[in-house]
Amino acid sequence: MFSFRRSPKSKNDLKLIRFIIKQFGYRPKKLLLFKIALTHKSISNSSDKLISNERLEFLGDTIIDAIVADFLYHKFPEEDEGHLTKVKSKMVSRKTLTSIAQSMQISDHIVYQTGRSIRLATLEGNAFEALIGAIYLDSGYDAAKKSINHSVLRTHLDLPTLLEKEIDFKSRLYIWAQKNRLEIEFKLFNEKFADGKWNYGIEVFINSNPYGRGSGDSKKSAEQAASRETLQLMGMI
Repeated sequence: MFSFRRSPKSKNDLKLIRFIIKQFGYRPKKLLLFKIALTHKSISNSSDKLISNERLEFLGDTIIDAIVADFLYHKFPEEDEGHLTKVKSKMVSRKTLTSIAQSMQISDHIVYQTGRSIRLATLEGNAFEALIGAIYLDSGYDAAKKSINHSVLRTHLDLPTLLEKEIDFKSRLYIWAQKNRLEIEFKLFNEKFADGKWNYGIEVFINSNPYGRGSGDSKKSAEQAASRETLQLMGMI
């Protein structure tokens, strides 16, 4: 079997290897996988010897989804499924992945047919997914997870800024607390049923000190109201 490890490396091969190591924190074993990941169908259709990155893109999309879900599950242990789903959708959106790809300058390595009306931004996001798919096939799920968690997310994604754009006061408060290594606790101080309706009162405690209060017809809405008041008290909104 032909070994890409033992074969002489061209200047372009070495350039690609250095790129993968720098941006993904991963050293390729089967370099052909990464060449395919960067090959767009516009050029592969012109030669029987070239394979497009579409299948690797499909695989990478699924792997990224699973890794980000795992990351959020452990990062936000107090959040419910709805919140985690909303955050994940922002992290794996086409806009976010394209932004990461552009930060990595993936376009410098994509092989595609120039002179056609091809939107480069679309190619970049797809190539990023394909590269994750290549890492997965090359070394497995743990290698892909390590690359995303320790290289991609730390270097190319500003998660706090991404999440602060949400009008989700509780999430904003949690993010602020995590950045400042503070403990957040929501305590129920009132719960009553009157006129056919429930009303809940929630108070926010930061490092055991009381801050904002809020009320609502559900604990979740009361927590949002208390978080909003806390952020207001701190001058953050």
